[in-house]
Amino acid sequence: MLTPLASLRTGLELRLGADARAWLHLALTEAADASRHAEGPAMPAWERHFVTAGRQCRSGAAPRGGVTEGDGGSAPEPVDAARVLLLHAAGPEPDTLARLYTQGTADERRAVLLALPHLDPPPDTAPTLALVEDALRTNDTRLIAAALGPWAAAHLPAPQWRQGVLKCLFTGVPLRVVAGLEHRAAADSELARMLQDYARERSAAGRPVPDDLDHALRLARFAPAEGTPQERDPDRSAPATPEYPRPPEEL
Repeated sequence: MLTPLASLRTGLELRLGADARAWLHLALTEAADASRHAEGPAMPAWERHFVTAGRQCRSGAAPRGGVTEGDGGSAPEPVDAARVLLLHAAGPEPDTLARLYTQGTADERRAVLLALPHLDPPPDTAPTLALVEDALRTNDTRLIAAALGPWAAAHLPAPQWRQGVLKCLFTGVPLRVVAGLEHRAAADSELARMLQDYARERSAAGRPVPDDLDHALRLARFAPAEGTPQERDPDRSAPATPEYPRPPEEL
């Protein structure tokens, strides 16, 4: 579920000390001002804040256990939240967004991906798809998890989305982080085939099948009741296929 921006900011401020809160207020004010006025050739102040958010928020944030929103939890890390808020306030152009991603650290790239569904106006689809697809080509599990958020659920084409689901299984990213999994996987016969093939390969090699693969496979095999209107790809209507074999120890 996407955390509303107001809740994101409130949760962040509750975790920051006085100095870090003062930095956040200044950074967001400068980011919002930059969105209304043309910038010169120098790096805008808000972009410098985007880079230094790690130092400002990590040093001023109270510790909190658990996983982050992008990793399937309920609360994002303070640095992620601050950078998402900055990107929303600044409303960067597509080329600026791409530059922040391509030239940024892994943490900065992750923040760009997490911010995509919060941006207003929404980013152009084609260049943003390129960023998501780049993240899915990496083996950085935090980037993969962030890439398969709500923006990807709404915009990532079916072939790339299916590969993203498989990439999660390859790299050990839990499928609970895949936004819209139940909606997009339902009755997707091609995804079911890919999942079965992957499970068979793992079983044949005597390797364990990821626990959450069964859940995705059940979704992909789901056949809607006859007459139920479905707006799906033509290849997403095959009936359920036989169970894949498992290693003897799993029987």
